[in-house]
Amino acid sequence: MTNINALDPGASPLDYYGFELRRHREAAGLTQRQLGDIVNYTGSMVGQIETARKLPTPAFSQRVDAALGTGGLLFRLVDLVMRSQLPAWFQQVAELQARATEIYSFETHMIHGLLQTKEYARAVLGALDQTNLDDRTAVRLARQSIFEKEEPPVFWAVLSEAALRQEIGGWEVMRGQLAHLLTFEDNPRINIQVLPFSAGAHAGLTGSFDLYHFASDPTIVYTEGYGSAHPTANPDTVKDCSLRYDHLQAAALSLRESAELIRRVMEERYGEQRDSDGDPVA
Repeated sequence: MTNINALDPGASPLDYYGFELRRHREAAGLTQRQLGDIVNYTGSMVGQIETARKLPTPAFSQRVDAALGTGGLLFRLVDLVMRSQLPAWFQQVAELQARATEIYSFETHMIHGLLQTKEYARAVLGALDQTNLDDRTAVRLARQSIFEKEEPPVFWAVLSEAALRQEIGGWEVMRGQLAHLLTFEDNPRINIQVLPFSAGAHAGLTGSFDLYHFASDPTIVYTEGYGSAHPTANPDTVKDCSLRYDHLQAAALSLRESAELIRRVMEERYGEQRDSDGDPVA
C-alpha cells in the first residue's frame, strides 16, 4: 500500500493529483472524511485518490475544486491523469487525437473508441482481461473529452456494417451503443457513415486506420496491431490512405441512409427480447 507521507508528486500525473488534493484539503483544515461528506463521496474514496490508488473522475474533481476553492485546478488535471493511465504504446495516439483538428476513421469490426458507450467499452476491454476494468473503462471514455473542447475536432467515421452486427456485450449493450451513435445525427462535427455489406470489395479490406489532420503539422496515418501503435507521417502512406478514405466515403451510405440503417439494425437485431410467451426477457 502506498504511504501517503512518501507520495512523490513527480512520480506521475496521478501522484501529482493526489499530492495536490491532499495539500489543498489539509490547507482547508479538513479530514478526508469531512471533505468526503461535503462532496458526497466516502472518506475512503478521498484517501484512495490522495494515495494514487484510485483514479479521480471529472465529477469528483469539480466538486472538490468547488469545496476547496482551487479554481478548477483538479478538474484541469483530469485529462492529463487519464492520458497517463493509457498503455504506453497508445499514449502518443491519444495525444494526436487531442491535438488534431480533423479525424477520419475507418473501422472494420467494432465501434471506434471515441464513439463507444461505457457498457460497450467495458465489454471490449474485458474480453480477455477483467483486471482494473472500471478504471481502464474510465480512461478510455476520458478520451472523448476532446469533443467538449471550445474548438472540438471534426470527426468523420466510416463504419463497416459488421461493426453494427458484431454483438459485443449482449443485445442491451448493442442497442444502447447504436442508440448512442444516433445521438450524433444533428451534430455537424461528428459524422457517421456506414459501409454496407452490399458494397462488396472495397478500399479498406486491408484493415482499420485513422487519419489525423493538424493546423500546422503533417497529416498522420495511424494503424494498430496487438499491443502496438503505428503512427506515420510518410507522405506516400498518407497519400495512399487518403485516397483509400475518399473511396470508402464514396462507397458508404449517406449520413441519412447510414442513420436509417443503424436504426433498422438496432430495432430488428437488438430490439426488446421476448420469451416464448411473448413476455419481455428481464
